Amino acid sequence: MAEDQHQVDLSTCDLEPIHIIGRIQSFGWLISFSSDWIINHASRNCDALFGQSAQDLIGLNAAQFLSPSAMHDIRSRLQILGSSNTVERIFEVDLLNDGRLFDLAVHTSGRSFVVEIEEHESGRRRDFVSYVRPMIERMRQTESIEKLCASAARHLRGLTGFDRVMVYRFSEEGAGEVIAESLNGLVDSFKGLHFPASDIPKQARKLYTRNLLRIITDIDDPTVPVIPATGPTGDPLDLSMSGLRAVSPIHIEYLRNMGVKASMSVSIMRRGKLWGLMACHHYSPLRLSYSVRTAAELFGEFFAYLLEQKETDAAFERRGDSMKLHDEIMSRVAGGGSLLDAFGDFSESIGRVIGFDGAIGWVDGEFMADGLTPTRAQFGQLARFLNTAGASTVWATDNITSIFEPAREWADKAAGVMALPVSRSPRDYIVLFRKEQLREVHWAGNPEKSVELGPNGARLTPRKSFDLWKEERRGYSRPWTEEETAAAESLRITLLEVVLRMSDAAHAQREQASQQQDMLIAELNHRVRNILNLIRGLVSQSKDGASTIDEFAEIVGSRIHALARAHDQVTEKDWRPSSFYDLIRTETAAYASHSTDRVVIEGPDALIAPSAFTTLALVIHELMTNSCKYGALSDSQGTVHVTIARSDDGALEIDWREEDGPPVTPPTRRGFGSTIIERTIPHELGGSASVIYPEAGMQAFFLIPNEHVATFETPGADPRQGVVEVPEGTDLRAQLPEGAALIVEDNVIIAMEAEDHMRACGFADCRVAGSVAAAMDILEHTEIAFAMLDINLGKDTSAPIAEALRERGIAFIFASGYGERTLPEGNFTGVPVVTKPYGERDLRSAIARASAEHR
Repeated sequence: MAEDQHQVDLSTCDLEPIHIIGRIQSFGWLISFSSDWIINHASRNCDALFGQSAQDLIGLNAAQFLSPSAMHDIRSRLQILGSSNTVERIFEVDLLNDGRLFDLAVHTSGRSFVVEIEEHESGRRRDFVSYVRPMIERMRQTESIEKLCASAARHLRGLTGFDRVMVYRFSEEGAGEVIAESLNGLVDSFKGLHFPASDIPKQARKLYTRNLLRIITDIDDPTVPVIPATGPTGDPLDLSMSGLRAVSPIHIEYLRNMGVKASMSVSIMRRGKLWGLMACHHYSPLRLSYSVRTAAELFGEFFAYLLEQKETDAAFERRGDSMKLHDEIMSRVAGGGSLLDAFGDFSESIGRVIGFDGAIGWVDGEFMADGLTPTRAQFGQLARFLNTAGASTVWATDNITSIFEPAREWADKAAGVMALPVSRSPRDYIVLFRKEQLREVHWAGNPEKSVELGPNGARLTPRKSFDLWKEERRGYSRPWTEEETAAAESLRITLLEVVLRMSDAAHAQREQASQQQDMLIAELNHRVRNILNLIRGLVSQSKDGASTIDEFAEIVGSRIHALARAHDQVTEKDWRPSSFYDLIRTETAAYASHSTDRVVIEGPDALIAPSAFTTLALVIHELMTNSCKYGALSDSQGTVHVTIARSDDGALEIDWREEDGPPVTPPTRRGFGSTIIERTIPHELGGSASVIYPEAGMQAFFLIPNEHVATFETPGADPRQGVVEVPEGTDLRAQLPEGAALIVEDNVIIAMEAEDHMRACGFADCRVAGSVAAAMDILEHTEIAFAMLDINLGKDTSAPIAEALRERGIAFIFASGYGERTLPEGNFTGVPVVTKPYGERDLRSAIARASAEHR
């Protein structure tokens, strides 16, 4: 049977013989099938699973033990296996037709099919895979690779419950660095530490490229040996793709030396190569169900995709910078001038793409220098060396003295060198220099003593010390990155073709390539062009109304925020019509929170179509801010009356009147704000607008055509009623006793969102629980100052937790998707409730109310 199982005709495969194989972790069983030979192996407890010992199972038929439905499912999954590196999973299988449910994994190993068996997790079922998509969507919004990795570590810890999750990146030399991590608050940080390449041998890395998830539930758990150790051909069964496969005793010893009891690793693959790992540690045994591990593996694959996408986006941006440099060089030398005629300006242009501390131009024996560089005589020696070392491509090193001994004479000026040949013969160069960057590398233990020979002869023994080891690196510059080298190669080609005046045909080809690149960039920018044009219009039109930079920034920012608030209001309702009453109240709360009682709204509420809502929001924003600056709300006496009416043809009539404020005079000039008020509705919505300025107060009348109004309805209660306004930045934690914040939420995504909001409110120490039992355990062992309880926890409610909090005198609030109608049983009337989806503002108000009532 071929190893590429997708080429196998399954109709010829006999799945009858059954045998037990492997050295596996003891929380599962493993069975292999073969059409022409039998391998025996032991499981953790064959009697419990099959009713007889592993030895007695040798040579028996699978149909005697496995149910017909299980055999059907296994055969079906074997049919769709793509390759020998593919694993298919089946959940909740009645394997033995006795009502017991198991989770299975199926893969190929040589000429055998391997089925791994684990007991299905009992109790309330969770579809952990469904958590992955919202996690990935949140991570997609991160701004940089560093933030993406930090977010990935946090989300994977939330999904799995490990004490520590690290994103571990390999260098070209094989050493690893922890570039991001998420901790439970009780373990030490490894972020920034380096680990020598010998900590993960080559054979282990090769396995990581095939089997993307490896787990150890308990390092002290006994494993199950192979019975017999080899098959009929004398070869052991290849368990590379097995999730139950036990790891090397050396790795177990390594983890034991670190104090780790359970671990998991998820491979991060980039273009078929192992970029790094998501390494998880737990300081007590931890078993994850198959569904959680499946979700974690899927999460790792999506994270690798996002990581590559981020790196590609960054490379594309740098490529755009390189193209600008290309165009700049072309324009500079197209008239026939020499490259060295304006070398200072030229090197400055290069510096915007490739950072350096000094640059030398060496063309036709002419020498030009800029910044920290060797002298002409010293560079002459280096040029002769470059003729042999890097004559036809970009050549770079971050430690020139280790390669070129004479460089020690000018080591005080430069340690790193990047040479760009700019002629067809080894003669002319543009050379960039970087000065020494003295830095400390923090190693987890002495990297020179990471592996020693053990007492059993030539057997590697893992190191025992993980104390911080600092290594001082001298003679090195900041490394030249792959992207910088690629940009330099692009620049080298430009210099060869343009600066050295290649043929007109080559020049035409470059122009064509430049046009194609411009088309690609134009296509890339197409999706954001409209919003950029809108922002540009706001910026350009707002400058006339500001006398200072700060005032200009405030005007532009407030208008953009008004659009954002309107967009939020529409999207919160799934892009359905939104309340005009709510729009006015939102703008009042944003700019006149101290005067909400002086903004009076009368008449029916109008639900505005999403297509018109942002337009109307901008008009109301300008009216509100104008009133706060110059009109009725600029003092303590004035009022604003907004009367809403429905015309005979169903159009919306808006009458805005300001009274009892400062005397009003008509404006002598029309600013952008006035233009928005008077022209936006006629131009954008086909309605009408009229504004007058009597001395008693400004009056405005607007007519919105009926196609923009979904319906009119009786206005409801003010949604801000009872809300305590708490400014952002207020440390609510200071108003409570010492202790941590407890968050009880059974959805990991919502729990992490709540944790972010609580930290913004001042709670640095947040403890998250997903069940009543977990929350009660935290209460028993942790000093809690405040709690936020999701009312519904699957089949349970948070009532027992609330009772325990009340007995301890701890303030708390509820969160619910149903509002106050679903308060748990008990006398909890008056406890603040935030309704999902909630934001930081809602949470601040609820915490302030709860803490005030508690005092």
